[in-house]
Amino acid sequence: MPLPYPDTKRADVVETHFGITVHDPYRWLENDVRTDPAVRDWVTAENKVTDAYLATLPGRAAFKARLEQLWNYERFSVPEKEGANYFYTRNSGLQNQAVLFVRSGLDSAPRQLIDPNTWSKDGATALAEWVASHDGSRLAYAVQDGGTDWRTVRVLDVATAQPLADELKWVKFSNIAWAHDGTGLYYSRFAEPASGQAFQALNENQEVYFHRIGTQQSADRLVYHTPDRPKLGHFAEVTDDGAWLVITSSAGTDDRYEITVQDLRRSDAKPITLIKGLDYNWHLAGSIGDTLYFITNKDAPLQKIVAIDAAHPAAAPRPIVPEAKSTIDGAALVGDRLLVSYLVDAKSEVRRFTLEGKADGVVPLPGIGSVGGFGGKAGDPETFFAFSSFNVPGTIYRYDVASGAVTSFAAPKVAFSPDDYVVEQHFYASKDSTRVPIFVVHKKGLNLKGGAPTLLYAYGGFNVSLPPSFNPANLAWMEQGGVFALANIRGGGEYGKAWHDGGRLANKQNVFDDFIAAGEYLIAQGISAKGKLAIRGGSNGGLLIGAVVNQRPDLFAAALPQVGVMDMLRFDRFTAGRYWVDDYGYPDREADFRTLYAYSPYHNIRAGQDYPAILVSTADTDDRVVPGHSFKYAAALQAAEIGAKPHLIRIETRAGHGSGKPTDKIIEEFADMWAFAAKWTGMKTE
Repeated sequence: MPLPYPDTKRADVVETHFGITVHDPYRWLENDVRTDPAVRDWVTAENKVTDAYLATLPGRAAFKARLEQLWNYERFSVPEKEGANYFYTRNSGLQNQAVLFVRSGLDSAPRQLIDPNTWSKDGATALAEWVASHDGSRLAYAVQDGGTDWRTVRVLDVATAQPLADELKWVKFSNIAWAHDGTGLYYSRFAEPASGQAFQALNENQEVYFHRIGTQQSADRLVYHTPDRPKLGHFAEVTDDGAWLVITSSAGTDDRYEITVQDLRRSDAKPITLIKGLDYNWHLAGSIGDTLYFITNKDAPLQKIVAIDAAHPAAAPRPIVPEAKSTIDGAALVGDRLLVSYLVDAKSEVRRFTLEGKADGVVPLPGIGSVGGFGGKAGDPETFFAFSSFNVPGTIYRYDVASGAVTSFAAPKVAFSPDDYVVEQHFYASKDSTRVPIFVVHKKGLNLKGGAPTLLYAYGGFNVSLPPSFNPANLAWMEQGGVFALANIRGGGEYGKAWHDGGRLANKQNVFDDFIAAGEYLIAQGISAKGKLAIRGGSNGGLLIGAVVNQRPDLFAAALPQVGVMDMLRFDRFTAGRYWVDDYGYPDREADFRTLYAYSPYHNIRAGQDYPAILVSTADTDDRVVPGHSFKYAAALQAAEIGAKPHLIRIETRAGHGSGKPTDKIIEEFADMWAFAAKWTGMKTE
């Protein structure tokens, strides 16, 4: 019996683009739920139907109970050292937000500085970015409310843990960089939006300011802006010795940057362009005096490291670490060495080099997984890194560059045995015979004869790589006899620029072909089976799920698109959407329009086909991928003749795009998604 979906109003919105008639009957659902009562009422009605259905699922309570157990373990961030102080966050287990601590020495007792759990009753106000001053005496931190991308920046006295009067507003997509003497900080902001437009208006004309501690934001000094190029965004850093301000400018999401520097040792120095043109990646890895070390893909698709003399910008970059057979994923100058992270078939490996580029061994890692961290300074050989894998939660290690010693800093205790799981890497052929890696994870002893209920996950865009990582939710799925699979499809950065380029713009269909081929591979190998394959993806990955369901509805039993980009003809009209043209193209250009229209999830729902069960997820306050994308897509699904399986939308409140989301909301969402997927893949939950 069909579900009683709300009767969603259809409007006669029709446009012609390049000779093609495009219908958009649900455009009114793009309006902000905060200001449009009709949209608010629609959200309430949809959630009522969805909640009623989810309440009938037999596995939901079991999944939620187990997720609470699995999530109840200590989680630490990688420590940041400034002066003699070590700063890091810790979540005791089920706290909605991690708490910030400081140690006055490596072996000293931790002291609490900030507990964001006290900031709101619903736990949806989060501590976002934070950075301590060079001497460790002050801390600048950003407050994120309800999942929004907007930040409010404040300053704390570390000794007393008391906030100062400083408050910076309308900060978004910004770094926070202290002046070396601690008198102030550099940050990026936008102009205050027009009334009622804060969460939907396009973000343009970002500017870099300097804020002097103890003054009003209105007195902040404008440092850098490009009014003649309003689409540029600017990210400011200060080198560890305080000598240079380094501003990285970009127009979109591609790793194509301009680099501007300013000599902070001279009061009369003006910003000068070090790297002109938005052509290549330039990522600062460290500095010594006037020598700046950058990762770049200029003439190196898998990236290399070069040194640039900031005092002589006309001089050519000096090669340091050449391009290798694997992709450079990150680098940092620590002590007197460059620590360079590589992705080797989507797995992390960290190699050491002298400052002249001579190979100097590797950093020993605990196993196959992914690493993060390795922040540090020239002259200080101490650094920290995090290691995780599908069956290993984030563990923090201290690394001494001089001795090569690796010691544990924080190892969580968990409610499962990592040895109970099998982690394998397979390779399969996509539609055009491209070799694609896929990780397959399940409990030891699982009988795969006839296939197991399987969750297939991918992203496929924006040069984002997906190495092995830990998510307690995946364990809850596998404990019930399921398989988790992660496909490293094109559009990501696992194999450098060519891998990214192979899955964007006119090549975007390769992303969908790779994912479909992953599903076919899992079934052909007997890992899964028809009727047992569920798929999940978020943001650009939500677009992926929406597109492949339209193209191969027969292949999947259940689909979980989260906060997806579903209307490919209007994505560039809201908030950060204009940045995404680097990966998607411009809807107002004919060639791009025809590519986008061909796969846009909202526009390609195929009436007359039997679709899988679909649970769309979004948040009413998401100002990254505005919820109108998911609203319109869900309304179109429910109106189409695509079979009797449920096509529902789950709309969270005060949760945004995902960043800063409270732990209790995360657990609730996974319990709902896993119970939904279990129902439609035939999983027997206990």
